[in-house]
Amino acid sequence: MTVYTEGLGDQDTFPGGTRIDVIDDYELNDSPIEQVRLTVPINDDPSLPALTFRTWVLGLLSCCTLSFVNQFFGYRQNQLYVSSVSAQILVLPVGKFMAATLPRKQFRVPLTEWTFSFNPGPFNLKEHVLITIFANSGSNSVYAVNIITIVKAFYRRKLHVLAAFLLSQTTQILGYGWAGMFRKYLVDSPYMWWPDNLVQVSLFRALHEWEIRPKGGRTRLQYFCLVFLFAP
Repeated sequence: MTVYTEGLGDQDTFPGGTRIDVIDDYELNDSPIEQVRLTVPINDDPSLPALTFRTWVLGLLSCCTLSFVNQFFGYRQNQLYVSSVSAQILVLPVGKFMAATLPRKQFRVPLTEWTFSFNPGPFNLKEHVLITIFANSGSNSVYAVNIITIVKAFYRRKLHVLAAFLLSQTTQILGYGWAGMFRKYLVDSPYMWWPDNLVQVSLFRALHEWEIRPKGGRTRLQYFCLVFLFAP
């Protein structure tokens, strides 16, 4: 990563990463992947609350609902799969409704100086992203369930609930462990990009960013609404 500062002739080079041009304290996105540069913004608003009451309620509800629905219909001959994009769309009006109706009063945790509010402000992008991550975690089936199903349905063997639970948890944690071990290559590397996520990033931006409609054209949100309503 190379950092340029306007007015200075020197430059600092850092191993790995991407190049970020800094002009008057403003960073220009210079990701090595063109699709990422065109889709993912690099600016952030640290004042936006993320782990709010709305995030936990809607996130857990989305996770549990998609987990049950997909697992229930997964045993059918004609399987039905509900992706996290469905939750991404549905939680937006619910989140805005909660932001408009929940009380803004601050509550203090007894014996501590911690305070929290059921409604810290308007429903924002960070809450929406976290809720979608919750939903995505629940929308994918646990692979160990297939083992449990085979043991019970085909081999007619009894399996203790605790053993089945530990089998499911260990396989899931094993996957997260491998992901953590290779985070340097799978997450931090700018060359390891995931095309499927760019679709959701574009949808997030269309739902939350304000745009000025060009003359004779449409904003991204208007285009999305048209496709959503008239798509077969």
